[in-house]
Amino acid sequence: MPVPFDRVAHRYDDTRGGSARGGRIGTDVHRWLAPGPVLEVGVGTGLVAAELTARGHLVVGVDLSMPMLSRARARLPGRVLLGDALALPFAPDVFGGVVFAAVLHLLDDLNRGLAEAARVLAPGGRVVIVHGRSVHDPDDIEGALRPLARLRSRRADSEWAISAAARAAGLRPVADTMTGKVLFEESPDEVANRLQERVWSYLWTVDDATWRQQVVPAIDLLHDLPRPRSPRKRSARFALSVYGN
Repeated sequence: MPVPFDRVAHRYDDTRGGSARGGRIGTDVHRWLAPGPVLEVGVGTGLVAAELTARGHLVVGVDLSMPMLSRARARLPGRVLLGDALALPFAPDVFGGVVFAAVLHLLDDLNRGLAEAARVLAPGGRVVIVHGRSVHDPDDIEGALRPLARLRSRRADSEWAISAAARAAGLRPVADTMTGKVLFEESPDEVANRLQERVWSYLWTVDDATWRQQVVPAIDLLHDLPRPRSPRKRSARFALSVYGN
């Protein structure tokens, strides 16, 4: 059965910050991992896993999207497989690290997802979570996106929800911090087109009325910015939480 990321797999790297984002997040995750093999749940196209591999980790990736995995295989040959975060295909106590990079907001059951991570985590291991919502430096694009503030903030992976689910899974907090800045360039028109195409997950289930009232005004504001075709230098950071067993 197709999953939502199947339709954007061919553009995922271009619309999510590409290798710069994968390298930045992978570098920050690396600092918190315990010794032992690493499982990335929701490995996507393998950008974060590739950075972790380059830093000496043995990384295995699972994902529900075959089109995404087909791209990850080029970066992690022989070490990716189709798998569900809510029923990981591994024995208990296998991995020194379990990584969720902008994935938890997509799970149908956050508690079960973190319980599965705790199950496969070896004693002394670490679960490293990069939250899905990015925090951008102020610029004119962010200003134009203000009509979407409520939509963008409706997330199942809030810090409170993750903390509660981790506690229920028997995981203890180790650190709450932020990633370094991910630097990238994009134009207002590019952002407007991605909104129109519903590239980001928070737009997938938006109803027609909400689309007209909140999304269309943001698209119009982006197109109306000065030099809308000219790329802006932008930056974003992500909250990062670490848990141990």
